[in-house]
Amino acid sequence: MIIRKHFWLACILCCICLSLHAQYDKQYFFYRGRQFLMDNKFAQAITNFNTLIKADTSLYDAYFFRGVAKYNLNDFIGAQADFSKAVELNPVYTIGYHYRAVACVSLKKYDEALSDLETAIGLRPGYAGLYFTRGVTYLLTQQFEQSISDFNRFLRYEPKSSDAYLRRGTAYLFLQDTVKTLDDYNTAVLLSKFDPEVYVIRSRVYAMQGETNLALADLNEALRLDSTISLAYFNRAVLRYNQQDIAGALADFQKVLEQDPDNALTYYNRALIRSQIGDYNLALDDYEKVMAINPNNVLAYYNRAAVFIELNRFYEAMNDYTRAIELYPDFANAYTNRGYVKAQLGRPSAAKDDYDMAQRKINEYKAKMTDSTFSAYADTSKQFSKLLTLDAEFAKKDFNENLLQYRKVDVQLKPLFKLALVTRPSVPLDKQYYHPAWEQFRRDEPLPVEMVSEIPARTMADLMREDSLATEYLKQYQTAAAYFNKGMTQFQLRYFNSALNYFNKAIELDPNNAFYYLNRSALQSEMIDFIASVENNVQVLALDNYSTATRARTAAPQEVKMYDYEEAIGDLNKAARLMPDLAYIYYNLGNLRCLSDAIPESISNYTQAIRLYPNMGEAYYNRGLVHIYLREVEKGCLDVSKAGELGIEEAYSVIKRYCVKE
Repeated sequence: MIIRKHFWLACILCCICLSLHAQYDKQYFFYRGRQFLMDNKFAQAITNFNTLIKADTSLYDAYFFRGVAKYNLNDFIGAQADFSKAVELNPVYTIGYHYRAVACVSLKKYDEALSDLETAIGLRPGYAGLYFTRGVTYLLTQQFEQSISDFNRFLRYEPKSSDAYLRRGTAYLFLQDTVKTLDDYNTAVLLSKFDPEVYVIRSRVYAMQGETNLALADLNEALRLDSTISLAYFNRAVLRYNQQDIAGALADFQKVLEQDPDNALTYYNRALIRSQIGDYNLALDDYEKVMAINPNNVLAYYNRAAVFIELNRFYEAMNDYTRAIELYPDFANAYTNRGYVKAQLGRPSAAKDDYDMAQRKINEYKAKMTDSTFSAYADTSKQFSKLLTLDAEFAKKDFNENLLQYRKVDVQLKPLFKLALVTRPSVPLDKQYYHPAWEQFRRDEPLPVEMVSEIPARTMADLMREDSLATEYLKQYQTAAAYFNKGMTQFQLRYFNSALNYFNKAIELDPNNAFYYLNRSALQSEMIDFIASVENNVQVLALDNYSTATRARTAAPQEVKMYDYEEAIGDLNKAARLMPDLAYIYYNLGNLRCLSDAIPESISNYTQAIRLYPNMGEAYYNRGLVHIYLREVEKGCLDVSKAGELGIEEAYSVIKRYCVKE
């Protein structure tokens, strides 16, 4: 259950009366920022409101609107912080409390949300939107009577809100009053007959009541209105399967996977159907995909073992039952079935041990029948080959919705900073990094050089032209700078060994130049990464999307091979001794120490980089990823939020994956 962002964004942009100061430029920035919000250009809006806040830190509405932009980018932690600043500056700012409550709901901080809503209602009891938000919050906290009461009040103000009828109907559904539920859902359909969501929601009530034809009619209408709704295809597939329409069910599951290729629940259901119709090889393919997405799925191993038995592949079946037992030691059915497999393999003694263990588990289960915390997986009467629906008991309770989750996502750090022959990137003056030695170095270089993390795409003709210029310069002047420039052009052409030789010569001629060591370090690191990519063994931060569990691993499934970054780190340490206040050095050290599995040191290095260059979004981004890796999720999300505020666009996809609690 969510609060629709576009609904509240439209309301707030139409209704807020800004407390603008008299200056024209502030009015202009407010106008432009609001326009960015209305155009869904949220990152640009943040940049715009950053400028306003820098000009005047007392503008509470600037903090508020920046919070709105962050909220719409799923940066709920950052949004909460901005809304908090708004109400700190203006303690009677009702909309600030309201929106902070909305952010808290998204963060599942329900008590804080209810407290803010109570404050806001005290300030403006006639503001209808507050009752809608509180109704949703009560619904999420299973306070259904209070939820219904708030939606009743909201509907007195807004009698044509289909959203309110849908949510009040859901509250009635939890109270098992399906008559009132359908009344509300029917009203929602009448009010929003072109909204496919209302048909999908109503179809589930019809399905619960056994009105399959009515449920199918609603799903068909939803898909007629929007043919991309994967949930409608999924639910229709289950209904079709129950009507013995196997071909229709498989076709609908295929539609889901075309739009959502990492949906484990769909692969699992399709594997069950394929195994039931004797399509064993394709069933095994689907189980393999389920396990790739969620390697701890007990039922996938259990049911795949049955397919192996059908194919007389008893050793593989035994291994799958063993894995199911490892994941769930009380799984009596798995012991029973493994006993059967062992008997087929001519191991009667081991088979008897499994049968005896299964019997003990069954007896334990029977003794604890009244214990609601005791899983039914010990129950041999329970069928484990049924299709799972989105509200299945298995998905809801015992395994924390593992089947509904997506694959692990490998997140790469923002790259090392390096000197490259590129034009100066467009960076706002207030975010530019100034270091006197760096400015002097750039002025002294014979070719235009900049410090960049990601080198813009260049044509081969441009690169070759710069390489020719560097060659001509080197012919005239055999100086350290000439060798260094030639090394940079070779680096950009990815002639790594040649570039290394030129950097070595530059350092030999000028051993006290910190920038030379920094670039040689970046080159050595990139050489290692290139070798790793050839071996399909690239080191990344692997962040587990559904449990926030993390671990360092390589992208390939084979044995992890660690690479030695010590020479690259050694060059950065030399650079730090020569120039201890250059932020880029510490940022690069943070990256290399992270890749070397020296995680605490990497955090310290990123922190030092930020201290020296507070607007280095890349350092916030990478430090945030490392915190998430360490399961310090809130710290990490705050850092990634700051990175987004500083213009790192990838920050918001990370926030959506790891900072939004589904």
